[in-house]
Amino acid sequence: MKYGKLGFAIFVSAWLALGIARDAFADQADQSMGMAGQATQRTPDPLQQLVAPIALYPDALVAQILAASTHTVEVVEADRWMQDHSQLQREALAIEVDKQSWDPSVQALTEFPSVLANLDKNLSWTASLGDAYLSQPQDLMAAVQAMRYQAEEAGNLASTGQETVTAQGQTITIEPADPGVVYVPQYDPWLVYGAPIAVWPGWYPYSGLYLDGPGMVFGIGFGLGFFGGYSWGWRHWRSDWDHRRVMYNHNAYVSRSPTGIARNSVSHAYESFNGAQGFRSERGFFGNPSAHVFPTPQRAFPALNGGLGSNAGRFGVFGTENVGPGHPGDGRLGFGAMGHGGTGVHGEGFHGGGGRW
Repeated sequence: MKYGKLGFAIFVSAWLALGIARDAFADQADQSMGMAGQATQRTPDPLQQLVAPIALYPDALVAQILAASTHTVEVVEADRWMQDHSQLQREALAIEVDKQSWDPSVQALTEFPSVLANLDKNLSWTASLGDAYLSQPQDLMAAVQAMRYQAEEAGNLASTGQETVTAQGQTITIEPADPGVVYVPQYDPWLVYGAPIAVWPGWYPYSGLYLDGPGMVFGIGFGLGFFGGYSWGWRHWRSDWDHRRVMYNHNAYVSRSPTGIARNSVSHAYESFNGAQGFRSERGFFGNPSAHVFPTPQRAFPALNGGLGSNAGRFGVFGTENVGPGHPGDGRLGFGAMGHGGTGVHGEGFHGGGGRW
């Protein structure tokens, strides 16, 4: 089992590496040789497009997504695990999730299977989001605020029976109206902010999160159930807008993502894995690199064996670290979770939706 998981991680890492490499090659063609190896800093406009799909989510959920996006391999693994364990519900699901060695942010997203699945289905976007958070966390979170103000000005963001929207100074916060229930809004991320935004190449509109039209609606509410008492649960996460960072357990979140991905035999690994798994190539993740709105930062390619920071990754350069058996729980409060593709139910206390505006 241990070697199987490591092999899975290697394949997925190589698959991601190929996509990142293609973007990096395309971007490097327009850069001087003296700029090779330096991080390309995204400007506000591309950062705003990058956060558009999640900017109107509740603050704690934004924090979980940004953190989890830096662990792309685990996002894929967790979503596949959820599909394979769709029979688990409520407390049984929480217990088994707690046994997994995923990053706490990835564990937290199992409370919202549709959100986790969306990150998996749109893996190219997820990888870019995580990369941007690692390299420009303050700029990325500032982009979230900019998009919230645009949505407010467009008349698509205001307090409802599902969430409380508060504007203070340069900050807009979004919190559940009922602290016991979380609603994930449904909207078209390319239309909800007023003037249309270019669609992310290959974007897959995940059912239950995507609204085909303007405005925003709320569907099923995720009621407090069996997850909150664990150390990775909802109450342990928040967005620190003052310092533009993700907070986990009252401290600034530090990602355990890989500091680099080995590039040797990338093409061979991708072809082997894609041939065996049918790994979503049909969704355009490896289309024409020049069509991508966001070039992958330069450091994501040449610095793969050097690192993206000082934090050691779980797999490093296909190495491993000792990871504990899980995170101890101290209770059983938490959130229910929605089944995949409209089938199956995880969690408890679903609440009806609340109209459209």
